[in-house]
Amino acid sequence: MDWTRGHIIGHGSTAAVSVAMSRCTGEIFAVKSTELSRSEFLEKEQKILSTLNSPYVVDYKGYDVTRENNKVMFNLMMEYMPDGTLIDEIRKQGGQLNEELIRHYTKQIVQGLDYLHSKGIVHCDIKGHNILLCNTGAKIGDFGCSKRVDGVTIGGTPMFMAPEVVRGEEQGFRADIWALGCTIIEMATGGSPWTSVVNST
Repeated sequence: MDWTRGHIIGHGSTAAVSVAMSRCTGEIFAVKSTELSRSEFLEKEQKILSTLNSPYVVDYKGYDVTRENNKVMFNLMMEYMPDGTLIDEIRKQGGQLNEELIRHYTKQIVQGLDYLHSKGIVHCDIKGHNILLCNTGAKIGDFGCSKRVDGVTIGGTPMFMAPEVVRGEEQGFRADIWALGCTIIEMATGGSPWTSVVNST
């Protein structure tokens, strides 16, 4: 795909997200990029996202490798979500959402999780920062911590981890449901239920 990179709209622990535009069609999309030498997690995310197709999951657009400013970059292209994250929406609404919005977004997140789990995928990092918004509502994004259920790697954000995950026992479908519960509290109160936990991601 022939494209141009625009301004940065977000940062993750290993990659930056920018707005981009196709030179051929003018389509606007998001591109998540990191140096190729450090792209293990982004390549894993690309492999998972490329297998998904749901109205409740951010659309996959492709990937490529480019040379920019004397660096070789791995780029993951995906749907651009113009309304930002669920956290952005909570802040816009004064620190908490009303019950109608909470129900609306929760239903869509549950439908997204149901789809992922039916495909044998655990997201492992459900939280407001990873729920992206557009005119149709909420979609699940950021699959950098995701895994197939036969995997053993533990990842995610400490404040949203289920107790069994913190203990190092497992990270299965139930861990996503726990994190969803924490996210609902986040929507209702504007904060985490575990205020004493230090967030490392």
